Amino acid sequence: MRPRQLSRRTVLAGGAAALTACSASGPPPSASPKPDSPEIVVLKALIAEKERTIALYSALIADGAQKLTPFRDRHQAHLNELRKHVPASSPSSPPAAGSSPAASPSPAASPSSAVRKPSLSRLRALERKAAAARARQLDAVSPGIAQLIASIGACEAAHALALPRSL
Repeated sequence: MRPRQLSRRTVLAGGAAALTACSASGPPPSASPKPDSPEIVVLKALIAEKERTIALYSALIADGAQKLTPFRDRHQAHLNELRKHVPASSPSSPPAAGSSPAASPSPAASPSSAVRKPSLSRLRALERKAAAARARQLDAVSPGIAQLIASIGACEAAHALALPRSL
């Protein structure tokens, strides 16, 4: 007796049924995380920038420049407020708010990660550059966040002028 040959259509139909059965019984495909909104992207960048700025101020304060403490504390207040607007469920969201104004910066923003030694002229230039960047960030955010960012920019501009000329 000769073995029965299956038609190509039968083989394909059986294979499709087997694949459907396998995929239906397996785990559901994982949903990729939803990308951050443009506003969250801006907020996260601003948070990272604030952490670096606080680290620079903290390095100078640690070297005895106590006059800079109020400047650093204002940046810490900005950071705390910005963190309130980034949802905890956001991919790679920053740590929750609640640290005190004198809290030390995160390890990623530690003074040792700075390439150049902090100086007053570097801080002044950083404050000017930051203040100038704020206007470009306003298009991607809601009116309430735009107001916050504009206020932060105004404070940074004031810092650039108010920083002492020497320590």
